[in-house]
Amino acid sequence: MHTRRSSRSLRTGGILLTAALLVSACSASASTGPSASATAAAEVTLAALPEATPAALAPYYGQKARWRSCGVPGFQCATLKAPLDYAKPGAGDVRLAVSRKKATGPGKRLGSLFVNPGGPGGSAVGYLQAYAGIGYPAAVRARYDMVAVDPRGVARSEPVECLDGREMDTYTQTDTTPDNVRETSELVDSYKEFAEACGAHSPGLLRHVSTVETARDMDIVRAVLGDRKLNYVGASYGTFLGATYAGLFPGRAGRLVLDGAMDPSLPARRMNLDQTAGFETAFQSFAKDCVQQPDCPLGGKGTPTAEVGRHLKAFFRKLDAHPIPTGDADGRRLGEALATTGVIAAMYDESSWAQLREALTSAMKDKDGAGLLMLSDSYYERDAGGRYSNLMSANAAVNCLDLPPAYGSPEEVERALPSFEKASPVFGEGLAWASLSCAYWPVRATGEPHRIEARGAAPIIVVGTTRDPATPYRWARALAVQLASARLLTYEGDGHTAYGRGSTCIDSAIDAYLLRGTPPVEGKRCS
Repeated sequence: MHTRRSSRSLRTGGILLTAALLVSACSASASTGPSASATAAAEVTLAALPEATPAALAPYYGQKARWRSCGVPGFQCATLKAPLDYAKPGAGDVRLAVSRKKATGPGKRLGSLFVNPGGPGGSAVGYLQAYAGIGYPAAVRARYDMVAVDPRGVARSEPVECLDGREMDTYTQTDTTPDNVRETSELVDSYKEFAEACGAHSPGLLRHVSTVETARDMDIVRAVLGDRKLNYVGASYGTFLGATYAGLFPGRAGRLVLDGAMDPSLPARRMNLDQTAGFETAFQSFAKDCVQQPDCPLGGKGTPTAEVGRHLKAFFRKLDAHPIPTGDADGRRLGEALATTGVIAAMYDESSWAQLREALTSAMKDKDGAGLLMLSDSYYERDAGGRYSNLMSANAAVNCLDLPPAYGSPEEVERALPSFEKASPVFGEGLAWASLSCAYWPVRATGEPHRIEARGAAPIIVVGTTRDPATPYRWARALAVQLASARLLTYEGDGHTAYGRGSTCIDSAIDAYLLRGTPPVEGKRCS
C-alpha cells in the first residue's frame, strides 16, 4: 500500500500494504456482553528477555548472510534461518527472506534501517524494493543500509497458504451483512472453510507466526547484519511489531519510528469497535469533500454527512439484492461485499477519493462495477490473472494467534451489532460480522492484550494521524503513554500513516531523528 508514501496506494494495479486489514484482528473475550475483560485495556506488561543470548540460539545468531542478486537493480537478497519454535530451537527452522540496499553515501554509515509496511501480511521485501529503498529521503538512504525481512508466514518467508484463487473469489464475495438464518449460516461456513484450509495447508507453521516470534526473528537478523542496535521504521501493524521488539529487547532498540500506531493493550473486541469508528471518521471526511465536488454521486453541496452515508448504505443494499456487472474475465459481479471493500480501500488515502467518486458514479448511474471491483482487488492483492498474494491468509494467521477471538458465535455478534452500527452507520454491520472470523480458527491464540513499556529503550517516535481510518489516533496516544521513552508526533490530517505523505513538518521531524538521533519536542503537532 505505498507508492505515494501512504499506507495504501490505489493509483497502480499493485498495492503495498501498511494497514491493519479491516477488523479481522481477533479480540479478547468470548463472553456475551461488553464485560471488563472484553473492553478494558490490559494490565499485563510485556516482559523483556534476558540480554544474554541463550546457547541454544547461538547458531542462529552466528549465521553468515550469503548475499545474491534479487533481480532488482541495486538490491541484494539472502535467506536466513530462525527456530520454528523458540521454546524448542532444535525442532525445526523457518526460512526468512531478507533484502537490503546498501547505503549510497555520502556521509558516515549509520547502520541498517529495517522497514516494515504492516498488515499483518504485507511483504516487507516487496515494500523495500518497490518503495522504501528508492523512495525514502535521499539523505536517509545515503546513511543507512535499507533492510527488510518478510515476517515468518508472509510472502517469501514460508508463506501461510489457505485458499486458491477461485476459492478466494468466493470468499471475498460472501455476504457479510446476513439478513436471515440461511445467510448467517453461509457466512459462518465461509469462515470455517477458510480456517480449515489454513489448518490443512500450513498446520505446523500456523502455531508459530506470532508477533513475538517475528520480533525475535528480527533480532537474529540484526545480529547477523552486525548491528549493535535495531533501527526501524514500521507502519500500522508494523508499529506493533516494532513496539514488541522494543519491549523484548529494550537495550537493543535504536532509532525506532512507529507510524500509524496500534495499542497492544486492547482486546480485539475493543480494537474492532475503535477501528470501525475510525473508518466512519474517514468516511465523514470523504463525504464532506465529496459534496463539494461536481461529480459526487452521493449528494450535492449542502447535503448533510449523515445523508451521504444513508445514500451509500442504500446503494449497498441494492447491490446485496441485485449485483451489477463488472466486465470481469472470471464473471464476478459487484455485490455488497466487494463494493464495501472497495470503498473502505479508498478510505486509507485521501488522494484516492477522486477515484472513488468516479467508481461510485459508474456503479450507481451506469450499473458498471468495474471501478469498485478494481479498488477491492487492490485491497486483497488480487492480480488480473485471478491470483492472490498470501496477504489475507497471513493476516488472519497472525491476528488469530496474537489475540483470542472477539466473538464465539453469531448470537454474540448479533448482540454487539447496535454498538458497531452506532460506531459507524455505514460500515458497522459488516465490520461486526468480520469480527467473527477468528472464532473458528484451528489454532488457539497464544497472545493476549498487554502493555508495552520498553523501559531502558532509547527515545521512540510514535506517530498518530488525527483522522486515520485503520489505526485511530487514540491508539497512538495510548502507545505513547505506555512506552517509557516515547515521543508522540501528531499529524492533523486524513489518511493512514503520516511519514512521506506530503507534510514537510512530519518528514523533517522524522528525518532529523533518523539522521541525528534528535527526537521531536514532546507534543509536536503538524498539518
